[in-house]
Amino acid sequence: MTGFGASEKGSFRVEIRSLNHRFLEISMKISPHLSQYEIPLRNMVKKRFSRGKFDIVVSLKDEENHRIKVHMGLAREIYNSLSSLKEELSLSGTIGIETIAGFRELIVSEEVPHDTELLCPAFTEAMDKVQDMRNEEGESIAQDMWSRLERVEHMNAQVSLLCPEVVDKSKERFMERLALLFGEAQYDENRVLQEAAIIAEKTDISEEITRIHSHVKQMRQILSDGDTIGRKVEFLLQELNREVNTVASKADDYRISSVTVEMKAELEKMREQAQNIQ
Repeated sequence: MTGFGASEKGSFRVEIRSLNHRFLEISMKISPHLSQYEIPLRNMVKKRFSRGKFDIVVSLKDEENHRIKVHMGLAREIYNSLSSLKEELSLSGTIGIETIAGFRELIVSEEVPHDTELLCPAFTEAMDKVQDMRNEEGESIAQDMWSRLERVEHMNAQVSLLCPEVVDKSKERFMERLALLFGEAQYDENRVLQEAAIIAEKTDISEEITRIHSHVKQMRQILSDGDTIGRKVEFLLQELNREVNTVASKADDYRISSVTVEMKAELEKMREQAQNIQ
């Protein structure tokens, strides 16, 4: 699911982008001065999200901000030592700022301290904004899946109405073939009844229709519950697709075949969406 969130607190700036991905993948670019916080920040993302490709940038607004400090005590020691040396050796010339500045040890560069207590709140705020966008997209996907489930259930009801007629036609075809094969000749009625029962069982799709109805009901419950539902939805869609394929293979009827093709098309669209939801 897609989302974007940014936050600035103190000297910290956090940007988080989330894209659709079946698994959780985190790519983080963080300031070298904050490298020790990378793992804790990654764990914050893992705790909040279970799916998505996350591109994260954590930076300092004053990345190059340093203070220059002169080591005054050392400067005095250098000046006094040079003055003593000049006097003892009777050297000419003066000891000025140019001489003192030549000692690099006197100039100290200090990094401006950052209030790291603001880092986690900034990161959390950015994640909250990403979550809000993902929730909004999730609601749209859920509404679309609800409407597709209604169509699947409606088509399943159509198949259910055709089911008795398909069984009757199967029986008729069997009896016609039997008459064509034996004509007026005698045959073993018990054996024929056994074969008829086997054919009836093979063409009976009532159990598959019941399971499709049950899976649709479970899907609606999962969508209503919210929370982390992506993998649950994917599993049920696999089961629904398996039942629809069984119906298509068992029912030797062009009308049912036509309906199951439409059902599988709806299930495939839902499967693609399910890979994007958490």
